[in-house]
Amino acid sequence: MTTRHAAASRTTSAAAGSWKAYGNTNPITSSSATWGCHGSVTIASSVLAQVCAVRSAGGGAVQAAVIVRNNRSTLFSVSAAADLWTSAGSLGDWACSSSGVGASSWSVCFGKSLPESAPVNSVGTANGVTLGKSSTV
Repeated sequence: MTTRHAAASRTTSAAAGSWKAYGNTNPITSSSATWGCHGSVTIASSVLAQVCAVRSAGGGAVQAAVIVRNNRSTLFSVSAAADLWTSAGSLGDWACSSSGVGASSWSVCFGKSLPESAPVNSVGTANGVTLGKSSTV
């Protein structure tokens, strides 16, 4: 695969993603889906983010995700973007506009769920910080 960069500079053309708040529940361990993620990256003091590719429990659908963990005692505002890829090319890119992540909690920016059986990975950003490339699912 060729080197790819997250959609940080293209968020105006990206499709709208959607935020989901998880409170103090880890989104990965609470899900029946398979998550392939890059390691956590510090985007601000006491705030971590990681980019993931997510495959549904049944295996036939995929989506990009950016997980944000706010370890602060106050609300923290985050915008995020992610691209989803197969070896054949991009499946699309999504952006979640700025949203408050609650104190001591997780939130996830999800891209659209798409039917896809081929392996996928994702690259992303949070508040303009590059999060790397996820593992493949």
